[in-house]
Amino acid sequence: MKTEIENYLNFISNDYKKRFCVPKDFDHMQRMNKSFEDSLSYQDGKVYIKIIKDSSVHSFIVKEDTKQFKKGDILKAASWKAPAKNFARGNVFSIDSYKYVSWAGA
Repeated sequence: MKTEIENYLNFISNDYKKRFCVPKDFDHMQRMNKSFEDSLSYQDGKVYIKIIKDSSVHSFIVKEDTKQFKKGDILKAASWKAPAKNFARGNVFSIDSYKYVSWAGA
């Protein structure tokens, strides 16, 4: 699932780049994009993989199938430690399912 996580981080970064394109100041835009990309990381937890942007949680990814969710489901962050469990915002195994995900969160 490491490849899917990397693809998900790339999707988030690319979404940011699409939304903040300032052609008149290309150097500044490049620095902003690089800074955003460098701020993305993830932590492997017991049940979820936590996607982190700077010092806040972007989203959670389900590690194994549960009664409610499938492996790879993307969940919105409810807090630093827990996801919102109302519905999945997509699945890392299907890029087409990312309709509820943006650079700002899931």
